Order: sequence, then C-alpha cells, then structure tokens
Amino acid sequence: MPVWGGGNKCGACGRTVYHAEEVQCDGRSFHRCCFLCMVCRKNLDSTTVAIHDEEIYCKSCYGKKYGPKGYGYGQGAGTLNMDRGERLGIKPESPGTKTVSDVQSVGRVLNQQL
Repeated sequence: MPVWGGGNKCGACGRTVYHAEEVQCDGRSFHRCCFLCMVCRKNLDSTTVAIHDEEIYCKSCYGKKYGPKGYGYGQGAGTLNMDRGERLGIKPESPGTKTVSDVQSVGRVLNQQL
C-alpha cells in the first residue's frame, strides 16, 4: 500500500508542510502561520528573522534576549561596577602615568605660551 503525505514536517508544529504554504529557514520547513517569533508571536519573514540554536525570533526579541547587557543598553544603572580589568591582566595606572587627555591639555598650554 502507498504512503501518502510524504512532505516535509513543520519545525514548529510537526505536521506536514505542503509546497504552497511552505516557508524555509535554516534548512527547516514551516507553515506560514507557524513561522512566528518564539517570544512575541509576531509573523516573521526573511528580513525580520533571527535564529538561535533551534529557536526563531524577531530581531527585536532576539536583541533583548541575547544582545549586549549593561548601562546604555536599556538595563539601567544597576549593572554598573568598578571593575578596572585586574581579572583580565590589566594593570592599574601608576600615579606618574600620563593619559591621552593629559597630553592633549599640555599641548594646548604650550600652544598658548607660544
């Protein structure tokens, strides 16, 4: 007896995806109605999809979940710290070390004296 319905399986619901309703992403097939962001459930297309492992997201939700964290990235001042890089092998400055801003201000003073 023949086996019917041998199409690809949807990556979201697991049912057969027919050619007319198929959306392909990252080597997997989806129904158009199943091709949704895992967080906000918005419909996705090739310009708005972001993939992480086996999960699909809109670019906005992907950025919120996996994007950079810290001050200036919408997380607030509660994430600030006083790390100066000692754990990465960066040595603290000695008192006699000049910074770039110090050198530039010295140059301005010299130009004013001339």
